[in-house]
Amino acid sequence: MPSHLYECRIMHERFSPKRHRFAHPIFVFSLDLDELSALHERSRLFSVESRNLYSFRDSDFLPLSPAHGGSLRERLFGWMRSRDIDTSSIARIQLVALPRVAGYLFNPVSFYFCFDEEQRPIAAVAEVTNTFREVKPFLLGPETFAQGRFRLRVAKDFYVSPYSDVDVAFDFDLRVPDSRLAIKIDAYDAGRRTLTSTMTGVARPLTDGALARLTLVYPLVTMRTMALIHWHAFVLWLRRTPWFPKAARADRQRGLFRPHRSLGQTHSASSSSTG
Repeated sequence: MPSHLYECRIMHERFSPKRHRFAHPIFVFSLDLDELSALHERSRLFSVESRNLYSFRDSDFLPLSPAHGGSLRERLFGWMRSRDIDTSSIARIQLVALPRVAGYLFNPVSFYFCFDEEQRPIAAVAEVTNTFREVKPFLLGPETFAQGRFRLRVAKDFYVSPYSDVDVAFDFDLRVPDSRLAIKIDAYDAGRRTLTSTMTGVARPLTDGALARLTLVYPLVTMRTMALIHWHAFVLWLRRTPWFPKAARADRQRGLFRPHRSLGQTHSASSSSTG
């Protein structure tokens, strides 16, 4: 499908050390990177590299080192090639994420789905961002694809939440998006599932009318997402849920970009160069 919107429901359930569950409605964009200029020309509410209610800036995504390339496509391909992925057959990239909303950007996870000229899925990348603005991409290569979805369990080695240790595993289950969106990310600690997150939704046209309606239903969606993250963290704190400081296990926080100062200068230098 070309660029469109997904009207979604996000669910997050923690099983240990204390149970906590919430669900919230949201909407996200699904952008064909080759259509950005056309979208900019025909929309009054969405712009590329300029201010608007919804604005897409290339530099907001995959803030990798200059060695990976200049544009978002080049950075993505450069990083994938550093992971031994042949990008020569990739003809289309679909990005599922939110642009800036009233100038404010935050995506807990952005998803890149890569297709060949026959629209066959080749690979997917999940770009995870924490509230410290650190970024870590996770690659789901061709070998992880079967029956219409990408599946991978991989060491997290990244600080996402103070209530989850860095020394656990992410389990990705990404259905290739079409008229419906179905994404699931679980966390496992020593083989035991400790958390599950899902985002499911249905496609809507990316038109000014649809954007206006969704803006009224879900106003300032990026700011609301950040506020809800802090609210639920506060609820867990009130319940005396054990938590981990940002500097804990600094040596296990690997492969990330824009490392926080709590990880130290040595980590910053190595992470920025090797990613």
